[in-house]
Order: sequence, then C-alpha cells, then structure tokens
Amino acid sequence: MKEHEFTSVIRDMLFDEFGEISTEIFEKSLLIQYLNEKTVSASRGSKSRASFGNIYALYVLIEDYIQQGYHISRDYEGAEGAAFSDLLQRQRELPFGSKLQNHALNHRLNQEFLKYFPLAETPPILRDPETHRYWINEYLLIIEINGKEYQLAGILLKIIEAYIDSKQESLQSFIQDCEKMQKFSTEKPDKVITFVSSLLRPNVDARIFEIVSFAILKTHYGDKSIYWGWELENIEKDTLTLYKTGRTNANDGGIDFVMRPLGRFFQVTETLDLKKYFLDIDKVQKYPLTFVVKTELDISEITQKIRKQAKKQYPVRSIIERYMTSIEEIINIPILLEQLEEIAKSGKIQSVVDEIIKHSRVEFDIEL
Repeated sequence: MKEHEFTSVIRDMLFDEFGEISTEIFEKSLLIQYLNEKTVSASRGSKSRASFGNIYALYVLIEDYIQQGYHISRDYEGAEGAAFSDLLQRQRELPFGSKLQNHALNHRLNQEFLKYFPLAETPPILRDPETHRYWINEYLLIIEINGKEYQLAGILLKIIEAYIDSKQESLQSFIQDCEKMQKFSTEKPDKVITFVSSLLRPNVDARIFEIVSFAILKTHYGDKSIYWGWELENIEKDTLTLYKTGRTNANDGGIDFVMRPLGRFFQVTETLDLKKYFLDIDKVQKYPLTFVVKTELDISEITQKIRKQAKKQYPVRSIIERYMTSIEEIINIPILLEQLEEIAKSGKIQSVVDEIIKHSRVEFDIEL
C-alpha cells in the first residue's frame, strides 16, 4: 500500500472516528485504500495532477446512500437506485467538477478499482443499463471486526471532502504565486523565468504542462509574421496566432492548439508510445501534426524511439514513412525553455504569466 502525506490525514480521520480499531479498518476497507491511492496529489501541491472523476462518482453515490438514510435503516436491498441524470448533475456541482462526463459512473471507476484490487468480488458501482439507475456496492461500505459491523459511508465522504479542500487550497496558492510573478515581470524577470521553468518539469501535472507550453508558444509565435494573399499584387502581413482548442485532456481528435493563418495543428503529450502518436495522426487523416512532448530527451532521441517502435509494428517502409512525415515538428522541454529565455529578453514575460493565469482559472474552475 502506497504511503504519502495525505495518508496521515486519512489515518487521523479514521482514528478520530473509530479510535484504536482505525488501523484495522484501514487495512480491511478496499474503498479507503482506493481513496488513499487516488489522493496522492493532495501532498504534492497544485502542480501534481488531481483526480476527481472517479472520486466524485463514489462521492455522489455514497452521498445519495446517506441522504436516503440507508446507512441507518440497512434496507438498501430494496432501493430503486439513483438516477443517472441526478448523479451527473451533482458531480458537476462539486468543486472542479463542472466539466465531468459520464465515464466514471459508467465504467472507469469500476475498471480502475478492479485494477488495484483484482481479487475484489464485486465493483464499487452497480448499475442497470435499462433503467439508468445506479447503486453503491454496500458490501464495501461495511466492515466487520470482531463480530461488530462498522459503517464507513460517513467517513468516506469526509475523506473526499478533505481532499477537495486540500486541492482547492493548493490551486488557489498556485494562482496567487502566478499573480506575484506578474508584479516581478519587469523588475525581476529572472525570478519569473525560474518560476515558469519549474512548471515544465517532467513530473508536473500534464494539465499544467499543457497550459504553460501554450502560454510560451503563443507568446513566441506572436512575434512572428508571414506575408500572404490570393494575388501577388495584394500581399498582406499577418501575425501568427495560436489558439487553444479546449480544456486539457479533452477528446478533441488530437488537436490541442491551432495556429492561424498557417493552419498548424499541435498535440501535447507526455508519452513516447508510438500508438499514441500514430493514433493522433490517424484522427486527423495524417494531416501534419506538431507534437509538444513533456520530456527532456533530445529531439533526435525522441524521433529514433518512435521510428524504432514503428519498425517493430510495421514491416512496410512506406507505411512507416507516411506516418513519420506527418510529424511536422517535435517540441520538447529544452526548446520551450529556450523560447522562454528569448521571450524574457524581448520584455514579454508577463504575457506568458497572464496566459498561464487565464487558462489555469478555466481549467481548474477557479473563479475570477
């Protein structure tokens, strides 16, 4: 079992609720152990990826279980189940939950839970696809120790709420740090560079990396112009502008950023798995893609790794080359850091920080 800083919070909460028997409850409850696995980011600050989809699926079902009084009446066998629409709406009312989809309720939570606990006899969520009714697996809410049953529904909600509070606090702190950097952008640009550079490390939350890379690339390309037109006599000057196509990790066909007027597509990724690259290329029908990769590896090494995997999967050279030529450019962390230095020298570092703040507020549902 993974131990991290938030584990001590969970253990303290269990002790306050159950006293000396709390350690045994921790060791016997699969749901508490699952929450322990899912709350690692609470102890790593705002730059570590938070996980809310599966946790919120648990939360809303346990909340419904308690609101209906089943934690006291113990007649859950006759429950008609919670309506899917009500559960989804409740998830979206929770902090950071406004954009959550149906995946966690329908399959992701159960799949991940069984990955952690392959010997578990039943998954956390029970559902009837015909009626769209959902139930929490009550067997996972009740632990028996020395012939006595302990109801865990209430403490499970408290643990999740403590995790939410921790993430809200750390993300607010992150935004405040960014706002401080706005003040330093003119007087202390080196301090701003150090701060933004810390957001480009390989172990940083993928969403933060995508936001920061967009902020850097948008500012970097914003200094560049092209001359184009339909007729030779009417050539116009146009500035390159980068647009973010949606929220991070969205299922949008492999397009994270789009550049106007060149029509370049950018895809942000943290993997060197060939399947991911070629799948993104296939989604846009082999339209050239620029990959922004969360790695410090050299571009040549990245390319070699992709080509090596491709040769193992495809024995035909023409197929390999068709995919490889669809990779228009690869941008890694060192390139982003070089661009950041250039931006600072040009006196436009504040633009990067402004973009980070704006898109972080949107991504993490932090009100202006």
